[in-house]
Amino acid sequence: MNSNQLNGILESLLFAAGDGGLSLKQIMQVMEIGQYEALETIASLQQSYEENEDRGIMLVELAGTYQLATKKSHSGYLKKLATTPGVSTLSQAALETLAIISYKQPITRTEIEEVRGVKTERPLQTLMAKGLIKEVGRASGTGRAILYGTTKEFLDYFGLNDISELPDLFENEEEFLDQEEADLFFDRLQDDNDT
Repeated sequence: MNSNQLNGILESLLFAAGDGGLSLKQIMQVMEIGQYEALETIASLQQSYEENEDRGIMLVELAGTYQLATKKSHSGYLKKLATTPGVSTLSQAALETLAIISYKQPITRTEIEEVRGVKTERPLQTLMAKGLIKEVGRASGTGRAILYGTTKEFLDYFGLNDISELPDLFENEEEFLDQEEADLFFDRLQDDNDT
């Protein structure tokens, strides 16, 4: 097969795999090619997307898998789509719960509720249903509470290769307020430049 045929096959496979993506091993097995040829095909398809600025997608590697993703230059349109009625988004409670789990995992529901100060049963159900968190074990001790952690889908959703790429947390409230003031300043500066 020539490189154009291999690119077409890979593109079809990545499209069919969707958000799950394909590992290098899966690509090699399904396409019945060696590692060198698989990497060459991935690079070739990736380059063809980059060279054609009119394309709306690109080939990325996230969390050890290759998948098709939308171009960052189209993010404004995608945000509009996400905010239109009918598109499911996460509630504030679910986002808070997800943030706690992502930084403190593995963590129990009781520990999450201690941080949030409110019940988290419904946000946990929502996050589990969306596949962003999962049960990763049981805590030792009385009751053996369920421990929660993030999933590969979480990494994909936020464009991360692994959990170590999460932004650093603020050490204290003063540091957060300093950052908030800086953000307000830059927002104001940007508004002044736009007018």
